Amino acid sequence: MSPDRYLAELASSLDSLSMLARQSDETLTRSVPACPGWTLDALFGHLGSIERWAAEVVREGKFVEEPTPPAKGAAAWFLEGANAFLGTMAALDPEAQCWNFGPPPRTAGFWLRRQAHEHAIHLVDACQASDLEGPAFGEDFMLDGIDEALAMFAPRQLRLERMAAPEEAVTFRVPDGTTWTLGKGPVAASISAPLHGMYLGLWGRSSLAETAIIEGDADLALRVIQGPLTP
Repeated sequence: MSPDRYLAELASSLDSLSMLARQSDETLTRSVPACPGWTLDALFGHLGSIERWAAEVVREGKFVEEPTPPAKGAAAWFLEGANAFLGTMAALDPEAQCWNFGPPPRTAGFWLRRQAHEHAIHLVDACQASDLEGPAFGEDFMLDGIDEALAMFAPRQLRLERMAAPEEAVTFRVPDGTTWTLGKGPVAASISAPLHGMYLGLWGRSSLAETAIIEGDADLALRVIQGPLTP
């Protein structure tokens, strides 16, 4: 996807999140289903922290420490920094050298992609916590998010030993025929799901174990799904 496409998705999610951050104090105390221990206010604190961190990394081109969100009033803190964050993302040069935690090349464009999907997934969280219908995403965007999860995050989870390496290879498949393979050796299982289910399922926002079509070694496939494939 192009930088402009990522920026458009990020701006759209940020606009919706900003509206949800202005909900009543009572609503902001609701729990976030996919993030145990988090209230909706804490979710906005996380986003405000991530935004300030990513923007500073882009400006400096190097790793910086992530700021700590306030214990109270985090939604307001998120709103205070949202426009500046989006401005930094809009102004970055995607080809500029910049630290990131993905595979080479180490360029600032990584952060456009990462923040577009970070905000999309947390918009799903905010809608769930607010008892609202979830957002609709474009097919190209969901396909890109699946690729980020399976081609960038899952190998990183394995490298950092945050999940056990599968004994044999497992493939993930979406309806257009695109596949990703995780693990080495012969393919022993496959996991198939529609784009929306696969995108949300890889981030634990829906249950692939319950909705995906699994062929081959089901036990192996379920262990891989449980990963965790993403942080």
